[in-house]
Amino acid sequence: MTTHSVSARAAAAARRPRRRMPMSRRRALLGWAYAAPAAAFVVLLFLLPLLTVSRMSVSDWSLLGGDKGLNAPDNFVDVFREPLLWPSVAFTLEYTVIVGVIVLVLAMLLALLVQESTRWNSVLRTAVLVPSALGLASSSLLFWGLYSPNIGPLNPILQGLGIIDEPISFLGTPDAALWSTVFLIVWRFTGFYMLILMVGLQAIPGDVYEAARLDGAGRIRTYWSVTLPLLRPSIALATVLSVTGSLLAFDQFFILTKGGPDNTTVTIVQLIYRAAFQHFDLGVAGAMSLLVLAALLVINLIQFRLLRAKD
Repeated sequence: MTTHSVSARAAAAARRPRRRMPMSRRRALLGWAYAAPAAAFVVLLFLLPLLTVSRMSVSDWSLLGGDKGLNAPDNFVDVFREPLLWPSVAFTLEYTVIVGVIVLVLAMLLALLVQESTRWNSVLRTAVLVPSALGLASSSLLFWGLYSPNIGPLNPILQGLGIIDEPISFLGTPDAALWSTVFLIVWRFTGFYMLILMVGLQAIPGDVYEAARLDGAGRIRTYWSVTLPLLRPSIALATVLSVTGSLLAFDQFFILTKGGPDNTTVTIVQLIYRAAFQHFDLGVAGAMSLLVLAALLVINLIQFRLLRAKD
């Protein structure tokens, strides 16, 4: 084979058009590349921990001694033998209902109040949203200091104003501890839910309100017949977030009350914490965690079923 023929073949190969990857395959690979970080996040921070907890729930797994083998279904039986299980469930549900109603009602009223863009509304929005910038643990420590009978300023202020005659034990009785914690959560989260509802209000077209006015609807009728139905997706989102967050309440009670007085403010997540880190029984803690996860899934499905927007 001559040098000339080899060069001719090389030149022909260079002139031949390269085969390009089909556009559909390129788009598919690009989509997988975009989804890969989120998929890795889900696998590392959700699926792997879920598999580990599932393994713990059917094993004799001690925090100090490690996995000692399968023992299903002993851990689930031990969960229902826990004397504080049903009191903690009842208290968590009571707290969830109280917080959900108060926070969502206040958030709705504030969203209606500040939806117009004026200078004073901007100031009010900022004032209500500022607590949402604080972490829940930081907020709980702040209120623990405010409620403290030794260093807290609330009792001296209330006594100085003549509102109370004797110092109040904000965390010393079951009812006082519950409502003191509720006040913290309302202060911390109302602005966040107000923002969700306000965005939903601003997304409602003005033409709808104009049509309602032309039909002779007043403010109350417009609110019930126009605003609430069109705001249902935002209300559903706020409700699901509020209920889920309240059912998983831990930081505020762990910092403010430690479950007291006399175990009357123990939430279900505190019970999981006690099983894992005080009784060193990761198996029971894992079983309890799976039961809580299943309950949350059922509750959220029911909420979406009841609150989702109709076509």
